[in-house]
Amino acid sequence: MVVLTVRWRLCKRLPMPIDYGPLTALIGTWRGDRGMDIAPDPAGVEENAYYETLTFAPIGDVINANEQRLVGLRFHQSVTRKVDNQVFHDQVGYWMWDAATGTVIESLLIPRAVGLLAAGRWVVGQGPIVLEVASTDGSDWGVVQSPFMRDKARTVAFRHRVVVDGDTLTYDEVTIVDIYGRRVEHTDANTLTRG
Repeated sequence: MVVLTVRWRLCKRLPMPIDYGPLTALIGTWRGDRGMDIAPDPAGVEENAYYETLTFAPIGDVINANEQRLVGLRFHQSVTRKVDNQVFHDQVGYWMWDAATGTVIESLLIPRAVGLLAAGRWVVGQGPIVLEVASTDGSDWGVVQSPFMRDKARTVAFRHRVVVDGDTLTYDEVTIVDIYGRRVEHTDANTLTRG
């Protein structure tokens, strides 16, 4: 009996291998210079060509309430406008994978006092890894924003689609914003390579 207890304790200390599921494809540093940001402005829209660096780093697993096991990646995205070489978007957050439910989750923060939680289902398939998450203000997968942003530039919904095919990552995202007295789409898209 004592030998079994000692063996159990020793085994318990050994790290379990972590399966990042579809998030495995994201790990690394990605760079791309074909980005296009189409954002609302008072006269209509503003278009900005950009380049960016996007880094995903494994953080291990997280156990919630002794029941849910998530694994995750921390990410940092830095976006620079081509016309003046100024960073105009900086974003941090996590991509999480819940293998038990097949749910992919993205949480993100931008330094405009806006944060959001978006989710979608992932199904194993052939070919490239496709991750698609969505969020709607007021839903379980929602948006948190400062009073100023809520009143002046309220984020209503968000959709993000990422496709990884080997060392190529493409994405497009749409953020629906109430701003300048109208509801508009703010879109971003780019193709990046790992390395």
